[in-house]
Amino acid sequence: MFGLGKTKRGADAVRVEPTVEIVERESSIPKVRRHSASMRGHAATRSFDAAISDRLTANWTTTPLTADQVIDRHQRVLVARSREESQKNDYLRNFLRLCQQNIVGHRGFALQAQTRLQNGELDRPANEALEAWWKKWQRAENCDVRGRRSFRMQCKSAVRTAAKDGEFMIREIVGRAAGPMGYALQTLDPQRCPVDYNVDRLPDGRFIKQGIEFSREGRALAYFFLRGDPAATGYTFNGTSLDRVPAGEIIHGFLEDIEGQRRGLPWAATSLWRLHMLGGFEKAALTSARTGASVGGFFEWEDGYGPEADDEFEDEELYIEAEGGVFQELPQGARMKEFKTQYPSGEFGPFHKAMLRGAGAGMGVAYVSFANDLEGVNFSSIRQGVLDERDHWMDLQEWLIEMLIDRVYRGALAQSLLRGLVAHGGIRLRPENLARHENVHWQGRRWAWVDPTKDVQAEIASKNNLLTAPSEIIRRRGGDPTTTWRTFAADIKSMQEEGVPDEFIMAALLGTQPAAATAPPAAPTESEETSDDDDEE
Repeated sequence: MFGLGKTKRGADAVRVEPTVEIVERESSIPKVRRHSASMRGHAATRSFDAAISDRLTANWTTTPLTADQVIDRHQRVLVARSREESQKNDYLRNFLRLCQQNIVGHRGFALQAQTRLQNGELDRPANEALEAWWKKWQRAENCDVRGRRSFRMQCKSAVRTAAKDGEFMIREIVGRAAGPMGYALQTLDPQRCPVDYNVDRLPDGRFIKQGIEFSREGRALAYFFLRGDPAATGYTFNGTSLDRVPAGEIIHGFLEDIEGQRRGLPWAATSLWRLHMLGGFEKAALTSARTGASVGGFFEWEDGYGPEADDEFEDEELYIEAEGGVFQELPQGARMKEFKTQYPSGEFGPFHKAMLRGAGAGMGVAYVSFANDLEGVNFSSIRQGVLDERDHWMDLQEWLIEMLIDRVYRGALAQSLLRGLVAHGGIRLRPENLARHENVHWQGRRWAWVDPTKDVQAEIASKNNLLTAPSEIIRRRGGDPTTTWRTFAADIKSMQEEGVPDEFIMAALLGTQPAAATAPPAAPTESEETSDDDDEE
């Protein structure tokens, strides 16, 4: 506002200087906060984009979680969702099937006994006795406390449970309750061991974490399992009785992703959300495609035509029947725009493949195997992908041997030796030699060559240049070198007894052409015959 200022008097004329009063009004335009130069310089000095905390990373954790915190927060939810997806998601079911087929296989793990004499040579009679006994123990009536599954099927069940639930638990049963051979296995549901059962302080520094009792040093002492009968005596948790089983009777196998981890997580933990959403995406796309292919059109009556309205059904909701060949009638006053559905469109296939590639990568499976898609695959790409995947399967085979198979073998062997059950060919192995008989080699499933001709030639060249031993080549194919040599010897002996010449035998074994047999010289033809007279001339 304008007002009167100061008045100057004197010789000069009087002049009034106006004053200005400024009134500040708040603008409706939102203010934008500007970073100072010091703040911009500080942000520019950061080395890692992943360490920046801003609105784009607001839901990204900034505090490292321990293994116990990860298991306590996520294990039960992940197991529940993994079990549900394994029942209704085709791709996850295929992943579990791939785990069973490639880790255990259709023949299981072959035992190659390596008992040796004092001079270092293999004890052939003892090894034959061990292999014969192991083959007998693997039968369902001997290795399963219920007498239902063979050891090969129990290994497959352990692999499937570990992939689906993140862990497997098997109890060793010893004595009369174990069956004919005194040692059997009882498969347990890992979720019966409550992951939320924790007791911080027990005598002697012991504690219970995630359903497992540990010593002060962190060694497992016992496992707690829920009972079905709440009235049963024993430990109780949330009104349910618990059985305390010594840790020496429990075989607990899982892949340890975090140092200090006590329980396992599903192998598809990082892929579950993607697979679940992809399943809903496929269902929506299929429904859209079916609706677009089924709806034919609509009939709309002109004013004064058509049937009279039925008061009984006047308040019912209007819906469209998506069925092939159906032309539905619309009520008076309703208008329907043109109905066209163009989904799934051309983007469906590439997007679908991208999602499956990500899910397969999280589970360590090649896309061509996981999605069963061989379209557009050439020899080089499939060979590289298959070889990488096979390395992953062999790593899991060794994990299963260390976690389950080797321990079961040693436990079953100790009980069978005490009972005098390891006998073959007129000899009986004694329990005092248990340490010698524990020396074995396990041969897991192996796979056929991607390109047999090139791969065989490479193996032969490697052997001839002393880079690979013949026995190693046999093991790569899943065979037993000792058994192979015996088979060769038996074949040679059989052919010699039938009168086959040695050069033909060696040619058959080495794949070379036999030397030409010595034959009498051919009779000369008439043109080649000469007379004594011709010679004299």
